[in-house]
Amino acid sequence: MKKSGKYIGGIIVAALLVFLSSSLVITYPDEYKIIRQFGEIVNVVQEPGVSLKVPFIQTSASIPRALQIYDIPKSDVITRDKKSMIADAFVLWKISDPILFTRHLNGQVAQAQSRISASVFSSMKAVISNMDQAEIIENRDGALALDISGHIGEALSGYGIEVLAVETKSLDMPDDNKQAVYDRMISERNNIAASYTAQGNSSAQKIKNDTTKEVSVMKSKAQADAEKVKAEGEAQYMQILSGAYNDASKAEFYNFVRSLDAAKNALKNGNNTLILDKSSPITQIFYGY
Repeated sequence: MKKSGKYIGGIIVAALLVFLSSSLVITYPDEYKIIRQFGEIVNVVQEPGVSLKVPFIQTSASIPRALQIYDIPKSDVITRDKKSMIADAFVLWKISDPILFTRHLNGQVAQAQSRISASVFSSMKAVISNMDQAEIIENRDGALALDISGHIGEALSGYGIEVLAVETKSLDMPDDNKQAVYDRMISERNNIAASYTAQGNSSAQKIKNDTTKEVSVMKSKAQADAEKVKAEGEAQYMQILSGAYNDASKAEFYNFVRSLDAAKNALKNGNNTLILDKSSPITQIFYGY
């Protein structure tokens, strides 16, 4: 009887443990718990902790709540100028609506990744097909990824998926034509540089010609002004000289000064001998005539 009582007690304890384990729902911070009853979703547990469900009737399943990273397979894309490029990117995404995610994708991350891959490739193809290869290379560090993310928009929201970012790890040309493309781009940049240099030289020459013309005009005007001032000065000089010679008291002094100037000019270039006539005004000064 005692052994039977122990067996019965053990069976009851085991039954209680089974009942309790099928009633408890343990939710971790990085997951959602989907509660189903006869296949229909009746509850979604989003807060971490322990909750209850109806045993044997309701079932629970976990789907990830944390941020997901999906490395998209490399794919070939064609640019607007019909050049082939190889795109390698990854996606940051999360489950925004666990109910939609469970209903449409059966709560499977693999199915979600397949949808994300198709949507990102479609967006990438649409964006890149509207850009030239050189433009893509110039913008592949950031602007291109933003355009691709923006093009996806809300396309995956119907599956309970939110794409946070699409980052391009690499977006490059196939190895067999990479060097040829780089050489062509270098040549194009050199042509642009040469065009800028030619424009600069032309502008510099025009400025130089304009400046030379302005300087020539200014010099001509200055020379004309100088000649005018000189003519006015000579006229004043002649007027003063004429007035001096018309005045007997001044005429004698001016004749004397002019005689001294003539003697000074005669004694230049090593000549220190001056021969004067007795009638010379200078001779008259020495002799006191």
